[in-house]
Amino acid sequence: MVISLAEVFYQWETIGLFDIILPFLLVFAVIYGILTYSKIFGGQKGLSVVVAMVIGLLAIRFPFFADFLAEISPRLAVGITILLALIILIGLFTPANYQDILGWILLAIGAIIFIIIMAQTAGIFGVFGFSGFGGSELIGYVVLVALLIGIIVVITTSGGGAGRRGGIGPLWGAIQDAVAGKPGHG
Repeated sequence: MVISLAEVFYQWETIGLFDIILPFLLVFAVIYGILTYSKIFGGQKGLSVVVAMVIGLLAIRFPFFADFLAEISPRLAVGITILLALIILIGLFTPANYQDILGWILLAIGAIIFIIIMAQTAGIFGVFGFSGFGGSELIGYVVLVALLIGIIVVITTSGGGAGRRGGIGPLWGAIQDAVAGKPGHG
């Protein structure tokens, strides 16, 4: 008898892994980590365990928390994936002397992504009167992200400066060499 992966996930779902166990473990780990790092209780790990366990159990008592995690987790994963792709692209194309500025731009993009995720999640739960983001509202954010990407392109393609390979990113230098007809770069 062969059991499919979908059946295994269904079995885990029926025993409450996704609605009870994982949310509890998440809250417990975060609270315990904060308490032990901050040493609020003077480094008494037993007391930190008890407080983290109580808060974790209180968090899963109502289904709202599991529903909230089920809604926010996929959106958060998409947002982190977008940021990761931007970081990779920026690392390839950005002059070394502009890394600080681009760090702030990435922080701004991350903040925008966070606001969108929270507003969409609040819209689903009807919190603060949000009704979610539809087509016309989302267009404004897409335009804003496009403008930020345009600023990144302008910054990375203008000026020289000290840094990697004359101040330009490794991939951008290879592209410039290919366009100019120069053989490979060193």
